[in-house]
Amino acid sequence: MELFVILLLTLLAGSAMPAGAFLAAKESIRPNWLRRELRHGVIAFGGGALLSAVALVLVPDGLEGVSTTTALICFLAGALVFMLIDILLNYLRTSASQLIAMLADFIPESIAMGAAFAHGSSNALLLALLIGMQNLPEGFNAFRELKETTPYRSATIIRTFALMVLTGPLAGLIGFLWLADLIPVVSGIMLFAAGGILYSVFQDIAPQARLENHWAPPLGAVLGFALGMLGHQLTG
Repeated sequence: MELFVILLLTLLAGSAMPAGAFLAAKESIRPNWLRRELRHGVIAFGGGALLSAVALVLVPDGLEGVSTTTALICFLAGALVFMLIDILLNYLRTSASQLIAMLADFIPESIAMGAAFAHGSSNALLLALLIGMQNLPEGFNAFRELKETTPYRSATIIRTFALMVLTGPLAGLIGFLWLADLIPVVSGIMLFAAGGILYSVFQDIAPQARLENHWAPPLGAVLGFALGMLGHQLTG
């Protein structure tokens, strides 16, 4: 039963990626200024959801399983690795930077969720909620990036996103079956992911959320974090 639940949770959280892509494909909002504000608001919402995952789950839970020195090393290593990925993607001039960043968040978080569920932690459900919240806008933005910079059809991109959903249950199984008893390892993964996410928020997401002479989009970040707080209170 527990195995079924973790597979279902990771599958639902991952399904937010193609769902976000589908919404981006169907986006048809007038007037144009409102469409622009929506896009930037969605980006900001994803940033807020990512920050809530870092602040409410990944860092607090990660700190419980390792020493302060190890925690700092893992956290900083995550930021450095994500920075190197960013540099590499820029060097290769790939159009899939948002897509790779989305998977880089999703896989370690799914591992952590599987391990947390094995320990009966209420934060496993919260983490599933936060992953879904951040995957929806990330799927939205990754779709737009690929659509604007590649010749791929919308249906092809959405099908690709749907296939990537399967990485979540696989990562969740790894955390549930093999890493549940290795608390320092899981804590290190959480802190590594937190460092990488924090780097991504300020390198990619926050700069894109700003829109000249418009003040509403940043409220998306507040809403994303507020929903994370609500989930934290409800599951806690």
